[in-house]
Amino acid sequence: MISIVITIIIAVVCAVLFAVLGFLFGYTKRGKSDTAKIGDATEQATKILNNALSEAENTKKTLLLETKDEIHRLRSDADKEIRERRNEVQKQEKRLNQREEYLDKRADTLEKKNESLSEKIKSADDKLLEIDGIKKSQFDMLERISGLSQEDAKAQLMNSLESELDIEKSKRILEHEQMIKDQSDVIAREIIGTAIQRCAADHTAETTVSVVSLPSDEIKGRIIGREGRNIRSIEKITGVELIIDDTPEAITVSSFDPVRREIARLTLERLIQDGRIHPTRIEEMYEKSKREINQTIKAEGEKAVISANCGSVHPELVKLLGKLKYRTSYGQSVLKHSLEVSYIAGLMAAELGADEKLARRAGLLHDLGKALDHEMEGSHVALGVEYARKYKESEAVVHAIQAHHGDVECKTIVACLVQAADAVSASRPGARRENIEHYIKRLQQLEEISTSFNGVEKAYAIQAGREVRVMVKPDVISDQKMPYIAHEIAKKIEEEMEYPGQIKVNIIRESRHSDVAK
Repeated sequence: MISIVITIIIAVVCAVLFAVLGFLFGYTKRGKSDTAKIGDATEQATKILNNALSEAENTKKTLLLETKDEIHRLRSDADKEIRERRNEVQKQEKRLNQREEYLDKRADTLEKKNESLSEKIKSADDKLLEIDGIKKSQFDMLERISGLSQEDAKAQLMNSLESELDIEKSKRILEHEQMIKDQSDVIAREIIGTAIQRCAADHTAETTVSVVSLPSDEIKGRIIGREGRNIRSIEKITGVELIIDDTPEAITVSSFDPVRREIARLTLERLIQDGRIHPTRIEEMYEKSKREINQTIKAEGEKAVISANCGSVHPELVKLLGKLKYRTSYGQSVLKHSLEVSYIAGLMAAELGADEKLARRAGLLHDLGKALDHEMEGSHVALGVEYARKYKESEAVVHAIQAHHGDVECKTIVACLVQAADAVSASRPGARRENIEHYIKRLQQLEEISTSFNGVEKAYAIQAGREVRVMVKPDVISDQKMPYIAHEIAKKIEEEMEYPGQIKVNIIRESRHSDVAK
């Protein structure tokens, strides 16, 4: 503020000086005639100077007052801020003092609790010592009363609990086995179900006879011939038996060799169509039919190999596969069954990440021996193994053929898949016509196995052999022992019987008491 006042004063002085100088300069020009005006100018300059000084003094006072007010305001603000900070510091000190008091109280409380806890621990130790003394005196008293030592009592107790522990252990084992079985069944059913859903197959076919339709019954006499010459010639050349009875306009061709039966059927149809029936013509037609059937066998074998998509197969094995078209097992076409096994085994192998092509090949060739068992000695498994090795099939395929009926233990996953696919194809609804005698025998065997256990009173096979209900004697078999009996019966059924699907074992224990009111 002072610097501003000084600046104003200097400016006023300079203005006056410039005015005087200007006047003096003007005076020299005008001359002495203007001397009178100098006094007026000086006067006027003095007034201006006085006014300027007065204004400067007023301005100075005003600025000093404003400065004092500003200093007073700043001092008030500083005092206020100091008071606020002092209050805040006092609050913090008060809070710290309270916290310190709380911690002191907490420390006192903890110390009292520790003292109380030490007293309780000491009291508990004293009580434990007292309890041990009472326990020892009680044991001594029990030993005197029972006449048994502590070790003898333990042994007796363990013996009494042994049977109950065995039952409980068997329950746990059964539960664990059932859990694993359920999980395995779910996965297996999913894989097999997926394979079956993606595989379609035909139902049963004719088994051992073929029927040849005739345009009229007059043809029967011509087929028989004079004194039976034609029919004897036909039976001798074809190796089948012709059944000519009262069936209208039909002749039955019977033979257990399906290829011979098919050749004979085709020969008869051609003879009937040609109309000339005599031994020479019969032989000609037989040779022609035989060549055609052989070509059909070869074509069917090649078609089967292509359908199975299992790579190249030896021509002789292809012919054997073609023969399976005319071979049936319980009414099921063996060639269609082999293709079905090939498809199912391949699909399951794909689901499991195994060799799909090898599984299809083994499935296709697994019943190869059935094309030979009418002509050669031995089971179809042994013949199939022999011919597979003869025509250089891999050991994996040979082993699958050998193990598909359980004659040997499965050592590869492909053998297991072929065995499972064979069972699925054979046991699915509509695949085979089961012999009634075999069916009844299975039911009887199921009941005999169930009644062979001690404590079993009666057993009934129901639901076509899918379930067996076992009645046990309540005084021999307890409720706790029923799961064990059910498990043992199921295990024996698995070991001694062959059956499609599953068999459920139900144990029934019933107690009856009666009295007579008189």
